[in-house]
Amino acid sequence: MPGFLHDRRRVAEWMDAPDADPVELRRSLDFIRRINNALGYTKTSITYLKKFSRTWQSDQQIRILDVATGSADIPRAALAWGKTAGFDLRLTGIDFHPKTIRIAAEETPGMKLVQANALSLPFADASFDYVMTALFLHHLSDEETSAVLKEMNRVAARGVIVCDLLRNRRAYFWISLFTIFSIPMVKHDGRASVAHAFTKNEIIKLTAAAGLDYATYYRHFGHRFVIAGERGNAECKMQNAE
Repeated sequence: MPGFLHDRRRVAEWMDAPDADPVELRRSLDFIRRINNALGYTKTSITYLKKFSRTWQSDQQIRILDVATGSADIPRAALAWGKTAGFDLRLTGIDFHPKTIRIAAEETPGMKLVQANALSLPFADASFDYVMTALFLHHLSDEETSAVLKEMNRVAARGVIVCDLLRNRRAYFWISLFTIFSIPMVKHDGRASVAHAFTKNEIIKLTAAAGLDYATYYRHFGHRFVIAGERGNAECKMQNAE
C-alpha cells in the first residue's frame, strides 16, 4: 500500500476536541448518522444482534452496552428492532465527550447515557450480555485499541460486536468524494479517520491480543469490517474468517 496509507497515521479528529464547536459537532454527528443509515452501516450491528438472538428467550432481559455511542443512533435502532422482535433490550450508551453525551440525551430521551472513558469502563465484570462499538477504534492508538477491546471483553458476559473502517486507497478516495461539499469538520475528520483506520491483519492481531478468541472477522461493504462473536461458539475462528 503506497504512500501515507502504508501505516496508520494519527491525525487528531476535530470532533474529539474538548472545545469542539457544538454546532459543527452536532452537524458532524448528523452526517455520520445519515451515512450510516444510507449505506446500511447501522443495520450491520443489528444484523449481528439478530444472529445472537436465536438463543434468546422472549421473556429474557438482554443488557447491551454501546461504547462511544456518539448520537446514540445505533442503540436507538437496536431498541426499535428489539421492540418489533419482541425482546426486552436494555441499552446503555457511554461517550467520553460531554457535548456528545448531551446531544445524545436530547435525541434519545429515556436511554441510559453515561459519560465515561472506554479505556476504563465504570462497570463490573460481565455487567452486560453484549458490548458493541462502531466507528470508534480508529480514533485510538494500537495500545488504546487493545485496552478498549479488553475492557469490552471484561464487561461482556456473552459477546461483542465491533464495527469500524478499513484503511486503503479506495476508502480514502470515497470518503474524500462523499465529504467534498460538507462542513470543514466533516471533511477533515473523514479523511483523518481513514488515514488512522486498520487493515485486516492489524485489527485481527489487536483483537487476538485482547483475548477475543471467540470472535470472528468479517469484511463488509463500504470498506468496513465487523468483529463479532459469542463466548462458547466453537465455530468462530478469527484467523479463518474473511
